[in-house]
Amino acid sequence: REFRHDPLSLDELSWLLWSTQGLKGTVGISTLRTVPSAGARHPFETYLFVFAVTGMSPGLYRYLPMDHALCREPGQPALAGRLGQACLGQSFVGEGAVTFAWTAIPYRTEWRYGLAAARVILMDVGHVCQNLYLACEAISCGTCAIGAYNQEAVDALLQVDGVEEFAIYLAPVGRV
Repeated sequence: REFRHDPLSLDELSWLLWSTQGLKGTVGISTLRTVPSAGARHPFETYLFVFAVTGMSPGLYRYLPMDHALCREPGQPALAGRLGQACLGQSFVGEGAVTFAWTAIPYRTEWRYGLAAARVILMDVGHVCQNLYLACEAISCGTCAIGAYNQEAVDALLQVDGVEEFAIYLAPVGRV
């Protein structure tokens, strides 16, 4: 939970994104990604709170896996401090190079799995975060999964509605 202040490179960030939600191919309308997902539903969106990545302005970004690209979200001031507050005073979430935030869009899984959707969504997000841990190790970085946060505050920072899409897991990444 302590990070050096060294930035990540764009290549390193690209590796982390590909490792956690990257596209390996398609079968019909389903995507095959680098992590398993029940029925290939992939109910997650990946957002990044970027603090220190070479060649990127600090801010909030959303990952577009089909294009392996990032989309800058509308700006908000003092993201590091506000994110630390939203994570119940865990200030280290804003002290690394980037903090991954995954949101769930339950309908992507519910239409197929009904009441079992909640269970498989939780398993699937564990697969995503575990891949982040492994990918971080490969580039000599560290991460720490965060499940303790104020739901409404994190949803507001991500600019999601908290119903159709809501924060489900966070993980800061940085050099250790």
